[in-house]
Amino acid sequence: MIQVTNLTKTYASGVTVLNIPSLEIPKGQSFGLVGNNGAGKTTFFSLLLDLIQASSGHIINNGIQVNTSEAWKPFTSAFIDESFLIGYLTAEEYFYFIGDLRGQNKADIDDLLKKHEEFFNGEILNNKKYLRDLSKGNMKKVGIIAALIGNPEVVILDEPFANLDPTTVNRLKKIIKELAENSNVTVLVSSHDLAHTVEVCTRIVALHKGEIVKDIQTSDETLKELDAFFAV
Repeated sequence: MIQVTNLTKTYASGVTVLNIPSLEIPKGQSFGLVGNNGAGKTTFFSLLLDLIQASSGHIINNGIQVNTSEAWKPFTSAFIDESFLIGYLTAEEYFYFIGDLRGQNKADIDDLLKKHEEFFNGEILNNKKYLRDLSKGNMKKVGIIAALIGNPEVVILDEPFANLDPTTVNRLKKIIKELAENSNVTVLVSSHDLAHTVEVCTRIVALHKGEIVKDIQTSDETLKELDAFFAV
């Protein structure tokens, strides 16, 4: 589904923040990306979404090179940070706007929102608040659910567990697991939280200074192995 070839990102200072010679993520895999601050996780997702330009190499998403065509966009969705939101819209206005972009009508969106009503915990909908006035955690809830609109085949979530309370984290893990159980959906999650990522992903890749240092199929020993690696 996703193929990475000789991908690098080097800034004008000469610092290389990402260097991945080869990586393949099969269709339907729940893929976790872990690493310390500056490891290259967000850089990789930004390249995957063509938000920044690679210094060399390329990424192919379902046969489409992402930096030369926009044909991957209809089946790919993401929430990276609050910059993906439109601050002067209410949550409902934003959901309907994204739905319109993805060919969904109001009834489709209402069905999705009803399905995830518990995740919102009564704090998002029908409050007539602009997105810019929500807490960071509630902004994140909006962005995550918006990423599910239109039944995407690739869902990318950067640090989805940050700024969420424990109850919401558990509800989010349930949502990600349900996505991962659908063999047509490829889920990519990055996080500093090793335990949460191991719980929801069947494969974990660890980055260190922009390079892949571990590529593990999740097992009962994975969390212990990662804890030991990052303890050094």
